[in-house]
Parts: sequence; structure tokens; C-alpha cells
Amino acid sequence: MNKSRKFAALLLINVLLVIFCGVANAQIDDESGGLYLERPKLITVGAVAGVNFSQVDGDNYAGYRKVGLNVGGIGYIRLHKHLAFSFELLYSQRGARSDYARYSPIDSTTLITKYNITENYAEIPLMINYFDKHKSHFGLGVSYSRLVSSTESMAAFPAYTLDFSKYPFKTNTYDLVLAAKMHVWKGLFFNLRFQYGLTPIRTASPPGLARAQKQFNNLWSVRVMYLFR
Repeated sequence: MNKSRKFAALLLINVLLVIFCGVANAQIDDESGGLYLERPKLITVGAVAGVNFSQVDGDNYAGYRKVGLNVGGIGYIRLHKHLAFSFELLYSQRGARSDYARYSPIDSTTLITKYNITENYAEIPLMINYFDKHKSHFGLGVSYSRLVSSTESMAAFPAYTLDFSKYPFKTNTYDLVLAAKMHVWKGLFFNLRFQYGLTPIRTASPPGLARAQKQFNNLWSVRVMYLFR
């Protein structure tokens, strides 16, 4: 499946999730509490915590096997009865991981047994969100990430080493973000989030470990969010 089809499928999943959340809450929710009240606040803030399931598109491995933290704070600025602008400040761990042995594509005698990328980011997502009357909402936006630290490692047989410092990750990256947030109770929300790189995390990749010079972050996040009154 090409990237455009993957993107369309993921967007459809998020839209359907928001519709389902609205229907599911229709019989049990009321208008008390949460972001939109009879006397709504201009600004509402909260906390988010969860995990990322990530991979790097452009390496020789597939699957969301890298698990990392996604924690921080969030704020909403009310624009309209059903619209709000949101901003977040996050600590986000991403990367790639494989424990499956495979031969190097440039050397059929070398077996790569393990491979790992860890990227630690300070992240600022900016999104526009549409709220239904039960406070569940769908958001679309762009995220800026600043690389704090990174590590890259591998194990191979016969053993050999690569100088990963020759293939640095970019300090600044930008991603597209899609999010669906289901209102659970009072200020508590369940959040499913998809994020894909608009800019590459690097443009020169290690030989034998990559199928493309440009590599992009690709991740799902599962989080809980609590908005304070």
C-alpha cells in the first residue's frame, strides 16, 4: 500500500472513531463539566500521559515495535462553540527497534541480529479541534519537534561496527498530527493519535540498515488526558 493510501485509511479511522465516540456518549453524557459549559472559559489547561508506538520509515524494518513515553501539558483556547485551538508541550520518545535477524542487503554474509534507534524530543503540537456536544473531539494540526538526544545501535554476526556519528539525526523536524479524543468522565479523555513526518529525521542513512537515504518518523500514540476546571 502506498503512502497516500495509508494516509487516507488512517484519516478515515480517526474520523470514524470520533463519530463512534459521539454516538456512544449520547445516552450517558450531559453538559456539565468539561471544556464547554453554559459559561465557557476562554482557556482550559490539562495534563496528558501515554505511550508512543513508533517506527522509522526508510529503514529496513517495519512494525511499530519501539515503545516510548508521551507526557506533558496541554491547553485549549476557545474559538467558537464547537472549535478550539490547542497547544501542547511534550516529552516524546520515538525511534525503531528490531530483534529479528536478517542479512544485510549489501553483504549477504553478514547477519544483523538487533537494531535500535532511540530519539528523545521536546515537542510542541498545534491543532484545530472540532467538539461535539458531548465534548469528544477530533483534531488536525502540525507539530514541531526539537531533538534532545538520540542513540543508534546494532548487533551483527560476524561482528562489525558502524560509525553512526556520520549519519546524524536532524535537530528540528515537523510532523502532521491527527487526533481523536473520547470524553470519558468529567475532565477525563481517552486519546488516540497518529503522527507522520513532514520533514525527514535525516537525509543520509547507514549503509546496510536503510532502504532510503531520507527517513521519517511514523507513530501512533495512546494517551489519557485530564482537563482542569
